Amino acid sequence: MLTVFLQAAPAQSMTPTLLMIGLMFVGFYFLMIRPQMKKQKQEKSFQEALKPGAKVVTTSGMHGTIFSITEDGVILETLSGKLKFEKAAISRDFTIARFPETFGVEKKK
Repeated sequence: MLTVFLQAAPAQSMTPTLLMIGLMFVGFYFLMIRPQMKKQKQEKSFQEALKPGAKVVTTSGMHGTIFSITEDGVILETLSGKLKFEKAAISRDFTIARFPETFGVEKKK
């Protein structure tokens, strides 16, 4: 009985197994890694494009106008005063969407 377990398995090609593992890595790249890298690139370009005077919303839902931009964050002017936030906390820019008159665009009625 012990000899049955000790017998070597017949030699089989590893090509199909390696091909399947390779296809899994390619699938993971296109389904998970690449979209995440694209999203990070968009967020970085959005944060770099922030300018004083832009009306924004933070991730916590606070609305304000960018008063100034420092190396380590953004100072927002809200109705209650000036608050400092990280650049990553800015989630949306509402300047053109909600306040088109700032850019000389007529608001749709």
